Amino acid sequence: MDKQLIHQFIVNALSEDVGDGDHTSLATIEAGTQGKAKLLVKDTGILAGVELAKEIFEVVDPNLQLEVFLNDGAEVKPKDIAFIVSGDAQNILKAERLVLNCMQRMSGIATKTNEIVDLLQGTNTKVLDTRKTTPGLRYLEKWAVRIGGGVNHRIGLYDMILIKDNHVDYSGGIRPAIENANHYLEQTGKKLAIEIEVRNLDELEQVLQTGKVNRILLDNFDFDSLRQAVSMIEGRYITEASGGITIDNIRDYADCGVDYVSVGALTHSVKSLDLSLKAVKL
Repeated sequence: MDKQLIHQFIVNALSEDVGDGDHTSLATIEAGTQGKAKLLVKDTGILAGVELAKEIFEVVDPNLQLEVFLNDGAEVKPKDIAFIVSGDAQNILKAERLVLNCMQRMSGIATKTNEIVDLLQGTNTKVLDTRKTTPGLRYLEKWAVRIGGGVNHRIGLYDMILIKDNHVDYSGGIRPAIENANHYLEQTGKKLAIEIEVRNLDELEQVLQTGKVNRILLDNFDFDSLRQAVSMIEGRYITEASGGITIDNIRDYADCGVDYVSVGALTHSVKSLDLSLKAVKL
């Protein structure tokens, strides 16, 4: 966990939600009132965000106490209780919505990722996430992918060179794009992996003739072409398939022999897991 990044996220999110105060709680609950609340699971899936919830409660009120029963990555079902938080009632409610918003989304992502990981059992293929994330929430969403058993692709534009179709077109072709990328790394001294996207077997052949890359992204290939591409690459480079990959066909892509399949839907259109924070009567 990147503590500094998480702390800044929590501070910003609380500022957005609380503003100059939770006036409903301040108006209705006497100052100093002590309370308890349980994180109640109302859905079936994979739990994620418990460690983040600990940090949120800590920022809101270091005196809040958390009793954890289910950790990140646990399989959950309706009526399970993930944890109980106790302490100042006003502060429990101040943290409530941020905890739920984060945990519901993270758990939804972890659940979908885990579903895909199960579908890939028996193959050597792993599922990758993408940069198709919610602005400001990328760290949390990619964290949830890992909890669900998936693998993070690059975090942003800064930690890998990924030459896509637009880069190739603007560079004047595949060879100049690869040559330019390698020259850039030599000039800057940066140690970054180079991945290049290809759209057909002709482009793949150009990459194989040029070399100087670490992995090849095979985009929108049909199954026959994908199998042929994997055969042409012969294990010399890491392979990744993308484009049009769904729950219904992901196993077919894996059976073509690629190392990775990337699925943007892991983060851009996932259904949140239903969770709630319910007061416990003392």
